[in-house]
Amino acid sequence: MLGLLSSCTLEPRYHEPPLPVPNQWPLPENGAPLPAADANPADPPVWEIGWREFFADPELQQLIAQALANNRDLRVSMLNIELARAQYHVQRADLFPKVDANGSYTREKLPPALVFGGALPNGTFLPLEKIYQVGVGVTSWEIDLFGKVQSQTHAAFQQYLAQEQARRSAQLSLIAQVAAAYLTLAADRELDRLALETLKSQEASYELTRKRHDSGAVSGLDLAQAQTTVESARADAARFEGNVAQDLDLLTLLVGTSIDTAQLPKGMDANVIGLAPLPASLPSTVLLRRPDILQAEHVLRAANADIGAARAAFFPTISLTGDIGSASTSLSGLFKSGSMTWLVEPQATLPIFHGGALVGNLSAARTQREIAVAQYEKSIQSGFRDVADALALTATLDRQRRAQQALVDATSQAYELSQQRYKTGADSYLTLLDAQRSFYAAQQGLISTRLAEQSNRVTLYKALGGGWQEHSGKTASNQ
Repeated sequence: MLGLLSSCTLEPRYHEPPLPVPNQWPLPENGAPLPAADANPADPPVWEIGWREFFADPELQQLIAQALANNRDLRVSMLNIELARAQYHVQRADLFPKVDANGSYTREKLPPALVFGGALPNGTFLPLEKIYQVGVGVTSWEIDLFGKVQSQTHAAFQQYLAQEQARRSAQLSLIAQVAAAYLTLAADRELDRLALETLKSQEASYELTRKRHDSGAVSGLDLAQAQTTVESARADAARFEGNVAQDLDLLTLLVGTSIDTAQLPKGMDANVIGLAPLPASLPSTVLLRRPDILQAEHVLRAANADIGAARAAFFPTISLTGDIGSASTSLSGLFKSGSMTWLVEPQATLPIFHGGALVGNLSAARTQREIAVAQYEKSIQSGFRDVADALALTATLDRQRRAQQALVDATSQAYELSQQRYKTGADSYLTLLDAQRSFYAAQQGLISTRLAEQSNRVTLYKALGGGWQEHSGKTASNQ
């Protein structure tokens, strides 16, 4: 009967807030369309692809695995889960009576006046009294008639689930950060390599120009202009060398341990990431799979449960204390017949006047739920923007990369022609210098565009909620 009575709760029924965003993302209207959905229905959707399937580079896979094992921020997130689980078990224990075994030995001597109201005839005291006692009892167990403890337990459980989603979100962010740092390091190493090659080429060109100047074939202006290209390339090489060192420091911090030089990227490889085709009509409801949104939902459910606990505080609280055991004046007679003792002490407390504290707690719980609703909706809106931005850049970055590649090809041809025309005296050295600078800048722009394109694919993968699992469901089931 007590179990049935304690099963009721005053929690309001949970209603999932409607999505505060459109059902579809705004797809680009101009330019190349997004890739169509994969024709094979057995393949997992893009947001369920494991990170080992998404990142094709084996060195990057090793770095991500090391980061998941050694990153301190992720370790804190995992410990927060253990803390939330322990707090949930502590709160859940209040649903059950706490049974303790106890034993005591008492020895006392009282004056006769405290026992009989006067002294014995000869004025002596009573002899020493010995009491041995053992028992098993329940201490102040609250009978949860109105679901207060149950609501508090439900709130603690939702907080535990929220911490689990926080851990997934932290893992997803860590994977994306490692990938971004890896790609940035690859781009800066490629830029550094380009700067060194350009420096080597310009130094050779400068030596040739200097010899021609010494022989009177070219002017001092041409020699000074040739030197500017050398010093510019040398400055770029030094700058990119510093960027590479900083990128490596950041990657080491994210991984949480030393990195083998064999794991470092050699340059910008277009095959670092293998991404499944993106569905052309992607519903915005996939946002509900994101760990950060699931975390906000569990926080909202916990706030909803807190309202039930605040409501139950207005009703009587019934607690029960009970004990059964044995008592005797001698240790040998402790478990003999006639030595049993028992105690039952129910207690009811009805709140009458608390100075508005109960009303304030209920009002605070309701306000906290409204705050949680707003935070939940904001998480969905932020996720919608992340995906929309990545989708908007998907097609434009692809066109930008192709245009930048065409620009590199064109400036390369122009540079070669300028060299030939300068050697024949058809153009001045300034024309050759402009062609060389344009070719160098176009190569740098192509590397930066490739970095932006691949980083955007990582961003889209993260924004769709993928990356917190190692393998896709299909791959994991086959292992």
